[in-house]
Amino acid sequence: MIIVVDGLNRDKHTDLLRQMHRLRARVFDGRLGWDVTVENGEERDVFDLLDPAHVISVNDEGHVVGCMRLLQTTGPHMLSDVFAPLLGGEPPLRSSRLWEATRFCVDTERLTERRGRNSISHVTSEVMVGAFEYGIEAGITDAVAVIDPVMHRVMKRSGNGPSDYLGKPTQMGKVVAMAVLMDVSEERIDRIREFAGLHGDVFAPAHATAVAA
Repeated sequence: MIIVVDGLNRDKHTDLLRQMHRLRARVFDGRLGWDVTVENGEERDVFDLLDPAHVISVNDEGHVVGCMRLLQTTGPHMLSDVFAPLLGGEPPLRSSRLWEATRFCVDTERLTERRGRNSISHVTSEVMVGAFEYGIEAGITDAVAVIDPVMHRVMKRSGNGPSDYLGKPTQMGKVVAMAVLMDVSEERIDRIREFAGLHGDVFAPAHATAVAA
């Protein structure tokens, strides 16, 4: 199930946030070897201080098994401040209806490759559906993300392929990175749901209250 944690309900979900930052540390520092800042076993960066929304997938035991960060593009964000070379000199897109999606990861140690609620594929799709449905609720029309070729293939296979591309693929460290756009639409959500066999509400029962509080 999905819980969205933002500036309105952050104080109610401190444990979930700690779990999320620990998962990010295990994935981005431990597994991928990115140049990230880890303190006390938790990965954080300056963009976590800019009031993002965190889309968090929680299993039946209350463990965080997946997450994604959503940030407005009207101010500082990773594509404009970290990955600007991908744009080839063009200015970054900025709009109150365009969000940036970053820090997506899943807990491969807890999840399996089998289909079902405990699979990597299911949680990946659940996080994507949660992010897009939350975005529609907030009036967002598009999302931008920086991805690598592996994630590009995963997205296309799951019905979540980019609707457009910004700049051109560029070598960034050990991987090729590309900036992509995704329309935030019911059609995209339907494709992901069909691929993953997701039915019904993906949000935890308290989601509506937490978001509106």
